[in-house]
Amino acid sequence: MHEHERAHGQLFAIDAELEFDLPPKDELSETVDYVRVIERIRAVNESSSFSLIERFAQAIAEEILRNFSQVQRARVRVRKLHPPLPSDITVGAVAAEVTCDRSRLY
Repeated sequence: MHEHERAHGQLFAIDAELEFDLPPKDELSETVDYVRVIERIRAVNESSSFSLIERFAQAIAEEILRNFSQVQRARVRVRKLHPPLPSDITVGAVAAEVTCDRSRLY
C-alpha cells in the first residue's frame, strides 16, 4: 500500500466463500450465520492494518476458520476498488484471493 492510500483511505469489496457440511435442520442455529461472519470480517478490518491485500484476505480467512468450527475451508477475495494508478491506466479493481483449509490452520 502506498502512503497516499494510507492517508486518504481506500474502498474494498470482500467476498467470502465458505465450505461446510449441510446442516441437519433448516434452522439458522444449525449453520453458519452470515451476519456473524460479516461481523468478524469487519472486526479484522477495524483492528488491523495491512500493506498487502493478500495478507488482508489471509487474515480474514483465518479469522473465519478460528471462529466458525463448521467451516472446513474459506476462500476470501479482497478487491481494492478504483485503485490509484497513473492517469493513462483505468481499472475498476485489483484483487487477491486466498484459500485456507482448517487442516492447515495454525
